[in-house]
Amino acid sequence: MRRDIFQAIADPTRRAIITLIALQAMTPNALAENFHTTRQSVSKHLRILTECELVKQEQKGREIYYSLEIEKMKEIDKWIAQFRKIWETRFNQLDKVLSTIKKQKK
Repeated sequence: MRRDIFQAIADPTRRAIITLIALQAMTPNALAENFHTTRQSVSKHLRILTECELVKQEQKGREIYYSLEIEKMKEIDKWIAQFRKIWETRFNQLDKVLSTIKKQKK
């Protein structure tokens, strides 16, 4: 089953996992040490992130290391960028309005 990436990043634990593995590849045990939860719970979050292709697995010996899938993160950034432009335009318009009001009060 393919999951929606935005549904995946809606969960705060999964966002925290993404933040951790953005710095370096980590095993499920190493990740679990950063949370007040079980390794199984972290593994479930990793499975969801893997299904969404936000993280990738790499087998090294007996351990599986998870790392961030940068291209998929770029898709999220691209989607957010369209709203960033709208927000920046509106903030600039608000700045102009506030500046005008401030000048009128003087």
